[in-house]
Order: sequence, then C-alpha cells, then structure tokens
Amino acid sequence: MPEGDTVFLAGHRLNEALAGRRLLRGEIRHPKWATADLAGRDVLEVRSVGKHLFTRFSGDLSLHSHFRMDGAWHLYRPGERWKRPGHQVRALLEVPDRVAVGFALHDLELLPTDQESRLVAHLGPDLLGDWDDGRAAEAVARLAADPDRELGLALLDQRVVAGVGNLYKAEVCFLLGVSPWSPVSAVDPAEAVRLSRKLLLANAWRPEQSTTGLMGRGRQHWVFERGGKPCLRCGTKVRVGGQGAGVLERPAYWCPRCQPGPIA
Repeated sequence: MPEGDTVFLAGHRLNEALAGRRLLRGEIRHPKWATADLAGRDVLEVRSVGKHLFTRFSGDLSLHSHFRMDGAWHLYRPGERWKRPGHQVRALLEVPDRVAVGFALHDLELLPTDQESRLVAHLGPDLLGDWDDGRAAEAVARLAADPDRELGLALLDQRVVAGVGNLYKAEVCFLLGVSPWSPVSAVDPAEAVRLSRKLLLANAWRPEQSTTGLMGRGRQHWVFERGGKPCLRCGTKVRVGGQGAGVLERPAYWCPRCQPGPIA
C-alpha cells in the first residue's frame, strides 16, 4: 500500500495540473457514480488527508479516492498513450491541456465538500498535513494510549497517525533500535512520532523514497525489503516475518543485531 508521501505527492501534482481550470470531461467509472457528469465544473483544489485524496469541484462537490494496494492517478497530455490498460480506469478528469486518469482506485465517492470529514474524522493527525504542537501532542497521546501494543502495528494504524505505511514502519523501528514486535512502551512515543514525520517530509516532494539519505540502488533503506541481505549499518542478515493477522498482515523487516526485542 502506498505511503502517505506517495499520496501527498500525487495530490500536489493533480492540484498543479487541475486546480483553477474547468473540466471538459469528468467521468466516474463506478457502478454507483456512472451517471455522474462533472464536465463544466471548476476544479477548486486537490488535497490529501493521510492516504486519502479529495478532489474538490465547484458546486460544493468532492471526489474521494483511495489507492489501497494498486491504485494510482496518472497525468497525461491529451492524446498521449496511457501506461495502464483502459479497463482499470475508474475516474477521468480532463482540462484543456491535461488529462488525469485514476487507475484501480478504491473507495470512490462523490459527496458534498462539507461532508468530507465523515470519511476521515477517525484518522489520527496527518503527518504531512497542517502541523503544530497541539497535533504533535495528540499524535503522541494516541500512540502512547496502548503501551502494550506492538509498535509496528501501532505505527500502521491510521487512527493513531495518518500516513505511515509498511516502509516507514520498518525504518522507524530500525532507527529506534527495537524490533517491530516490541511494545510501544519500549520507546519514547514522542521520538517515534518525530521520526515518522521527519522521514515522510524528507520524501514528500519526490517519487524516490530514501530513509538513509542515500539514493543509490540498494542503499535507500536500512532494512525495508532487505530480507536476507546485509543490514546497511552492521552487516547482519536482515530478517523478515509476518506481522498482523488476516488481511492486515504485512511483512516486517528487522536486523536482529541492531533491533533487539520480541520477534515473530
């Protein structure tokens, strides 16, 4: 599933391409919204909230979308060939010089703009949204509320903080020096929140994601997707195990030397 920075960047690019322009074509290819015609509406803005995207139109109307595992928004010039097949298209928004195509989008919904909160009110503070001492304190309080919970699971819980995915979960646990199965109480929750926001911010304006500060192939992440390969810090073989249950299970990567604590 895309990280919050991926969704943030997609929203920023869509906003630059569409905001302030009138739709020549606006289609939602979803059974519930197939008859909706957005042509003629002005695009007011596109903004992300955690891993959710809202495209706002004139007339107090918003389009909500979520990437889940395989969704994406692409931008094309009129007539340019699409990089994914047409049968995956779920939304199409065209202005005079750009075409925004939403592939395999999930949770699509058209709703009044003033009702957006019902879809995201359950989320914790958005690590890439407006941030101040109050939101930071709320994020820390939410993380610390269940001290016995596995840290990896708590970081992935969007009700705690919005934006962390499996990549940043793995890297934050590494930088904190504990295994993903360690309890929240094993770390300073304020430091966990600070690191999560720092890493997301570092990658918010580019498609490449690095948590090490290096951009070379195979050098971008300390342990994420390095199962069986050397830890970039100590050289110990990185291990991988499942964390979570059922559809929520995700692979967890950790270095057994740099990250002592419980394991799968």
